[in-house]
Parts: sequence; C-alpha cells; structure tokens
Amino acid sequence: MSDLSKMSKTVVFHQAGTPEVLKVEQVEVSYPEAHEVRIQVKSIGINRADAMYRQGMYIENPIFPAQLGYEAAGIIEAVGAEVSHLAVGDLVNVVPGFSLHNYASYGEYINMPAYAVHKYQSNLSFDEAASVWTSYLTVYGMVVHSGQLKAGQFVVINAASSSAGLAAIQMTNYAGGIAIALTTSSKKKEALLKAGAAHVIVTAEQDIAAEVLKITENVGAHLILDPVVGAKFSNLLSSVAENGKVFVYGALSHESASFPAFDVLMKTPTIRGYSAIEVMGNMEILIQAITFIDKGLAEEKLKPVIDKVFNINDIVASHNYLESNQQFGKIVVNI
Repeated sequence: MSDLSKMSKTVVFHQAGTPEVLKVEQVEVSYPEAHEVRIQVKSIGINRADAMYRQGMYIENPIFPAQLGYEAAGIIEAVGAEVSHLAVGDLVNVVPGFSLHNYASYGEYINMPAYAVHKYQSNLSFDEAASVWTSYLTVYGMVVHSGQLKAGQFVVINAASSSAGLAAIQMTNYAGGIAIALTTSSKKKEALLKAGAAHVIVTAEQDIAAEVLKITENVGAHLILDPVVGAKFSNLLSSVAENGKVFVYGALSHESASFPAFDVLMKTPTIRGYSAIEVMGNMEILIQAITFIDKGLAEEKLKPVIDKVFNINDIVASHNYLESNQQFGKIVVNI
C-alpha cells in the first residue's frame, strides 16, 4: 500500500442475491486520479437502484467483486491534480451520474469523479445531504422539466411515503401545484398530510379515480407519478385530466396491469416511462435541476425526510428494511 492510498471499510458483494450477500471488507482506496476527489464519507443514502443492482436486475450487471451505491455525503480529504473547483475540507455530497462499474458510494473512503461531487447547502446535516440527489433529481425531471407543472395544477403521487414520493410532494408545493398523495396504509395518512400533501387517498379503502375526481371537481390529475403500476393502474389512469401526463418511473408491483382504453381515448393523456437518466445524462438539464433544487433547499422548501439510520456494519439490515416497504422517507447508513 502506498503512502497516499487509504484502507477503507467498504461494502462488497461477490454474487448477486438477497441483502445477505453484502459484506463489509477492508479495501484499499488509491489516491485520486487527476479528475477525481477522495471523500471521507459520513452518511450514505440507500436507494431502490442499489437493491436492484445487488440482485443483478439493474440497467448494468455487477462485475464481481462488486461495490454499490450512488449517494453519500462527507468531507473531501484528497483532490486530484486537475480539480480546481473543490478543495480539501469541503463538505460535499455525491450526484449520481456514473457507472457502478467505475465508482460506488458504500465506503468509508471513496474516490469520485469531480463532476459528480457537489458542495451542498450548509443548512443540511450529513444524513440529509446524502439523501438529496436521487429523489429530487428524479422528481425534478417529471414535475418541472418534462411535466412542466403550472401553479394550481393537481399532481397525483403514488407510493407517496417513499423518499421520491415525499420529494414529489415538496416539489409540487414548491412549484405551486396541489399534491394528492396515494398510500396503501391508513397509518401513513396523518404523516403524509404533515409532510405537505393537500389530500391523501388510502388506496386499500378508496377508489382512486372517484376520489381524485371529487378532489379536483372533475378536472382530474394534470400529472400522475407512478412507481408501482400493478392491479390499480387502470383505476389510477382513469383519474387523469384531459391531456394530462402520466409518468411510470418504477414497477414495484409484480401484478399485471390493465389499461383503461376508453378513458385514454377520451382524455388523450401522454403515458410514458421515465428514468432519471434524462436529467442526469444531460449536463444542461442537470445544471438547471441542481440550481433549482439548491434554491429550494436553501429556502427550506425542499428538505429530505429521514426515516431510519443504520450503521455500515448493519448494511444487511438496512437493505432488508428497504425491501420491507415500511419506511417513511429515506434510509441512511452512517460510518
């Protein structure tokens, strides 16, 4: 080991599978290359994408031994020769815009490309700073960039108690829209109202389309954000406004979905799949998104909701908890 490399407590997995494949190992982290920085990590944000990558069910397949993770916050402790906008001691978080084959965030020390490292708002804790980019960039793409939400319009947010769902409630409010949150559990209703939802529909007990039409006085939802699909998709789609936009950004339900052809013919909505790559893979849009989100964070109109914090030694438990779908907000891991 050279003087300039560091030994790091790092999460590694040697085969795809359940959370139990994740191991904490000592890994050597080299001095950063010219365009990189090395971060001493304080908090790691846990995402669905991490679990999918771990299972071998993601847009890229793990190459073993594999590492994972898109989000972290910490302190820069070494800077590559060609990096001028970041310095040792800066408080930073990681913007997910890289391949997991090259970089990963689940470690005590991590190298990251300087373009994916951001000096964050000083009013955030490490846990909050590690919980910003995946959720808020995804939601920005749907609500602001592609959805072009206007003040007074209605947004139906499915799986509203996830970190992306809560970010969507905040983003809708910040853009002047009216957030209608969907949850399967009546237990989460009060918390969703507290989190800023104007209305909450409990899908296990209420008909989505009927409730949305009642709330919107028969106008319907201008935007629908759905990471679930499944058996209630047809009912959800029937709540759309004329020429509304429906974004499918996940498939949490494994049940097949039916399609309300008549409603779609009558209301002519746009129904499309959505991936955050649209924002993260386009530098111009990404800069607009970061500027918008930073402003919202500074004004405290956007503020990550932390559900539960684990230690890196309990990484398996953190992924089991993610997959239990009990959380209300973001799961974070500390080092």
